[in-house]
Amino acid sequence: MDKISKMEMRAKLARGEEEVELVLKNCKIINVFTHEIHENDIAINNGKIIGFGNYKAKKYIDVENKYVAPGLIDSHMHLESSLVTPQRLSEVAVANGTTTIIADPHEIANVVGVKGINYLIKSSKNIPLNIFFMIPSCVPATSFEDTGSSIDYEDIKELLKDDCVLGLGELMDYPSVINGNIEILNKMDLAKRKIVDGHAPGLMNKELNAYMINGVKTDHECSTIDEMKARLNRGMYVSIREGSASKDLNKLISGVNEYNYRRCLFCADDKNPEDLVNKGHINHNVKLAIKAGIDPITAIQMATINASECYRLRDIGGIAPGYDADLLILSDLENFKIDKVYKKGDLVYENGKILFKTENIVDENVLNTVNMKKVELKDLVLKLNSDIAYVIGVEPFSLITKKSVRKVSINDSGEYINNEYLDICKMAVIERHHATGKVGLGLVENFSLKNGAIATTISHDSHNLVVIGDNDEDMLVAINRIKELNGGIVIVRNQEIKHELQLNIAGLITDKSLKEVESKLSKMLTYSFEELEVNKEINPFMTLSFMSLPVIPSLKLTTRGLFDVDKFEFINISK
Repeated sequence: MDKISKMEMRAKLARGEEEVELVLKNCKIINVFTHEIHENDIAINNGKIIGFGNYKAKKYIDVENKYVAPGLIDSHMHLESSLVTPQRLSEVAVANGTTTIIADPHEIANVVGVKGINYLIKSSKNIPLNIFFMIPSCVPATSFEDTGSSIDYEDIKELLKDDCVLGLGELMDYPSVINGNIEILNKMDLAKRKIVDGHAPGLMNKELNAYMINGVKTDHECSTIDEMKARLNRGMYVSIREGSASKDLNKLISGVNEYNYRRCLFCADDKNPEDLVNKGHINHNVKLAIKAGIDPITAIQMATINASECYRLRDIGGIAPGYDADLLILSDLENFKIDKVYKKGDLVYENGKILFKTENIVDENVLNTVNMKKVELKDLVLKLNSDIAYVIGVEPFSLITKKSVRKVSINDSGEYINNEYLDICKMAVIERHHATGKVGLGLVENFSLKNGAIATTISHDSHNLVVIGDNDEDMLVAINRIKELNGGIVIVRNQEIKHELQLNIAGLITDKSLKEVESKLSKMLTYSFEELEVNKEINPFMTLSFMSLPVIPSLKLTTRGLFDVDKFEFINISK
């Protein structure tokens, strides 16, 4: 049947002249267009909502006066933060009511470029979860990192032709955008008929005007109500983030009101397996918003139609004729309790059980990506000009770090030595893509790790190998094990490997189930807190993964050294 024939058949079905496949009876329909609840039946055929009312059907299901809401939309997520493939992510996301994700694959793009994006696109087919993509705009994120690959003008031009691509991903290199860098402006011009996502922490006034002037329409980096208001007042959409490292919802939700809520979306950004399994996905945002006093229908609008309209998804995000039958059956609106999930009219989740199966695909382009020179103990020696040093200060539940100055211990040769009475650890970022041998060294406080080391190949955005510890011997064991695993997370104590999680797909994800990964990570977290005495106000793996991201203030470490984000330049560790 061709496209026109399908359209003719839909019209005939909508007129009630033919039998539809399914009717959901006795529904309390959440109308996200008018902020109302209607009691009616919903007719569905071939994945589409045909209409409301009395229809002849091959199958009837009595919803028993439960609420029916549209499937939830995550307006900005890095799939890789789940540590699993799209297939495995769908098993948990759908169970939590998410039926659509707007993904920015810049993590895997930084490792293997276009090949990584194509892998995620292919992996997103044939699963009961819509995954649309924003093409990474800043790969590498800055010129101050050593990345595995790059995405240039021609790559973006070609990728934008794909129907599942909605526009240009977050513009993290905001100084280049503000200052009119020709390379970034050319990329933005390619997406002028699509959506351009922002990433502008702290920008206000004329700098924000300059950031927006060439088409940036969204921002998920607001951490204060003043920042949120500045963007909403300028017509931007604000994605209120509740992730694993950054939790902004409770800070921002009081700024949402009856006049601006239709410009507010929900997103996870980066959400780890523990939070996805134990707290949920966008349903967690909805629940927190309702608990904070937001009307339940308003919260649902923020999680559905708002994102749909922002990203121009004309048949997703609402319950109306012509929309996809992506539906949630809710037995409790105030507590947002999901009993069933339908994806394009198919029941895919019911009372705690997923009702579908997926298969991972194998792609050699994203395997064997840890390519690094041999690291020796001498490479981890940190020489200082004095015992006064700049130290990266970790902040609880935040990606932002402090630029601290501390008195540290050094030996007669000026080499940093660990002082058990100071809450300071050594950190190293090791280039792992092209075997250049580059090693950046720095110091971190408030991580509180003792008697061991943690290493990972997840280090935003270039995803080099990052390791933190209070002694070089344990750090070296962790580095070598990561290389053997071809990526992952490793915990070492007394030069023994205590826990490990292999992430052999680009050094970022695994094909294991999300629950299996969560179980392993849970044990690793417990060990980190109890045995290594890591600060319990941070997630050590997530926090460590952002310590090398030189686009979020204030102090970060890359393979090239200590980077002052506020000044946007490298600085000497010694004061």
